Amino acid sequence: MGYIEDLRKLIGTKALILVGAVVAAIDDEGKILLQKRPEGIWALPGGLLELGESAEDAARREVFEETGVEVGKLQLTEVYSGEQYYRKLPNGDEFYPVTIAYISKDIKNSNIKIDGQETIDAGFFPIEELPNHTSPLVLRMIKSLGKE
Repeated sequence: MGYIEDLRKLIGTKALILVGAVVAAIDDEGKILLQKRPEGIWALPGGLLELGESAEDAARREVFEETGVEVGKLQLTEVYSGEQYYRKLPNGDEFYPVTIAYISKDIKNSNIKIDGQETIDAGFFPIEELPNHTSPLVLRMIKSLGKE
C-alpha cells in the first residue's frame, strides 16, 4: 500500500477519501464467503484500490489475497459512502471510505487459505446463519439483495 503510506507522509493523520472494493462471493449452495478480521469482526473480503487498478481487479485481488478464493465475473450491487462510514484508526489516521460492493457467484476456486494477517479465519456461511459479530455492512448488503 505504498500510495497511501506516501500520502500519509505528506498530510499526516488528516482525513482522506479512500476507495475500496468488497465481494459477496456466493457458492453453489448459496453460502456467503466471510473473513474474520483480527479485531474479531466477520466481514466481506476486500480492500483498497492501488493506483491505476480497476475496482473489479482490486476486488478479485483482495478476495484471493485474504482468503485464497478466486472469483471471476462480478456484478456491481451498491456503493457505500458518507459520513456514517467515517473511521479513525488507533494510530490517529482518519478516512472516509467509498466502498464498491460486488456479488459473485462465479467461484473459480473455493479452497480457503487465509493470510493470517488481515484474515484470521474464513468460511462459507448460510445467509440465514451468519456468525456472531458480522459486520453491519454485510448485514446491510444482504438486506439490500433481498436475502434477509
